[in-house]
Amino acid sequence: MEKETFDGDGFLSDPGKWNEDLARQIAVEDGLGELKDEHWAVIRFLRENYLEGGLPAVSHVCHVNHFEHQCLPGLFQSVKSAWRVAGLPNPGEEARAYM
Repeated sequence: MEKETFDGDGFLSDPGKWNEDLARQIAVEDGLGELKDEHWAVIRFLRENYLEGGLPAVSHVCHVNHFEHQCLPGLFQSVKSAWRVAGLPNPGEEARAYM
């Protein structure tokens, strides 16, 4: 992965450069291993909602996908990792504090 593709906090600078291969590389870098169907469901949901102008609540991401209430830490280790793998840009300092 090219370092200039990411900002100083490790987030993708341009969500338009995201692709599934990059998601797999980020997942390996974050220690997640192989992405399973559950991961892809969350990734697609995060991307679709973000690109439509929304920032979904973590519990909503899990609920819509019929997963446990706090599914993201179990699947991705952290909300930040899910956000990174989904190829979304830095959400800002305040949002990062809750990741």
